[in-house]
Amino acid sequence: MKDEKIIVNKELNIWEALIPVIVLIIMLAYNVYVYGDDALSGSNQFVLLLGAAVAAIVGFANKVSYKQMLDEVSTNLKSTTGAILILLFVGALAGTWLISGIIPAMIYYGLQLLNPTIFLPATVVICAVISIATGSSWTTSATVGIALIGIGKAIGLPIGMTAGAVLSGAYFGDKMSPLSDTTNLAPAMAGTELFTHIRYMTLTTVPTIIITIIIFTIISLTRNTSGVTDTSEILQAIDGSFRITPLLFIVPVAVIFMIIKKTQPLIALLIGTLLGAVFAIIFQPDIVQSVTGADRLNFRSGYMGVMTAMTIDSAVETSSAELNDLFTSGGMAGMLGTIWLIICAMVFGGVMDAIGALTRISRTLLDMAKSVFGLFASTVASCLALNVTASDQYLAIVVPGKMFQKAYEERGLAPENLSRTLEDSGTVTSVLIPWNTCGAYQSGVLGVSVIEYFAYAFFNYLSPFTTLLYAALNIKIRQLTKTSVEEPMTVSISE
Repeated sequence: MKDEKIIVNKELNIWEALIPVIVLIIMLAYNVYVYGDDALSGSNQFVLLLGAAVAAIVGFANKVSYKQMLDEVSTNLKSTTGAILILLFVGALAGTWLISGIIPAMIYYGLQLLNPTIFLPATVVICAVISIATGSSWTTSATVGIALIGIGKAIGLPIGMTAGAVLSGAYFGDKMSPLSDTTNLAPAMAGTELFTHIRYMTLTTVPTIIITIIIFTIISLTRNTSGVTDTSEILQAIDGSFRITPLLFIVPVAVIFMIIKKTQPLIALLIGTLLGAVFAIIFQPDIVQSVTGADRLNFRSGYMGVMTAMTIDSAVETSSAELNDLFTSGGMAGMLGTIWLIICAMVFGGVMDAIGALTRISRTLLDMAKSVFGLFASTVASCLALNVTASDQYLAIVVPGKMFQKAYEERGLAPENLSRTLEDSGTVTSVLIPWNTCGAYQSGVLGVSVIEYFAYAFFNYLSPFTTLLYAALNIKIRQLTKTSVEEPMTVSISE
């Protein structure tokens, strides 16, 4: 032992610690510029690995061993096991909820809420319901959103106003849905559980959407509208392809009940998936049969139908072309892109941890942010900056999530504070930036420029203000309290 060489790593200065982050942001910004919406198909993931390589070079210069870095990456990846399994079950649940008619039933009953007098608030509610059911703001706006834009035009509403209502509802649902990739990504980056994250988000998200609906209600009641909200074609298309009945809501109600009772997420999602499969066999036997292309429904074809919906791509054709994109699911395979992103982000975060960069950045942030409000404000500002520079909502969650995780922990704040702030400022504001992938996509799909709908996307720009208001007034800021010195990982949550 006396002959063993002891290597002492010097502490990085803040600029050395920021080198990998700065290089990563530059590479990601250029990559999104080159690939646009396709950047998440794999190139962004590889750029995260390149960022990890830059961090490793900084580490080697500081005599950090390759084994140290690999061990930290392994620890990081282990911490995401639960999130990855949840994502796979979310994909399976989305597939069975499609072929069982649960998602189509939500859309069917939601569209019947439309009335010219309350068109705008009804639009928010409909898009929120559909986005919660599908877990995707993009799919919601590209299908029902387009139809609602057309209806808004027919009754004489400005196109930007209708688009603002569509996006407000769509992004509310995207934030609150356990099927959403960003809703799974944020707690994975912050180190908390999915349903804990969703429950904690309701504290800021529900008041914000209520304010949004009130604003749109006032606008609707003070404007003169003409014409009728004709959704008969869409309703007929759904009714012609699915057996629609209120009994289908037994499944989502059961899952919601389990979430309220704090059932483990994997158990709740598994039961929801299996119930969806049973309801598919009972209520939509023709669709289960058509998924496999079988001549008749028997045990073998039924088994294949539900397993196909759970695991790989499945689609239900209707007489409405605009609905066909909505009634598709990627199953578990559809979640692999997000899982790939999480793994690569964990590699980057692990190397940054091993070389001491995240600790150094965290300490600097704590020195700059003297208060809890300052830390929340720094997080919001970082998410907005990433949305502007890296032009992607996923990166606005991943990079700040890894940078701020230790800072929140050292301040004694529960990780759901961070995950909620990432969604309140990273997910929803992406659509407000024209060159961001979300802004460009939504603008192109809805046929409305970002400038036109910006002022009416109330939910999207009120969300970061709400989370900052809660921080400033110290409302429901959850703390970490260690209960054992010998077992430092055991914590209890208190508000």
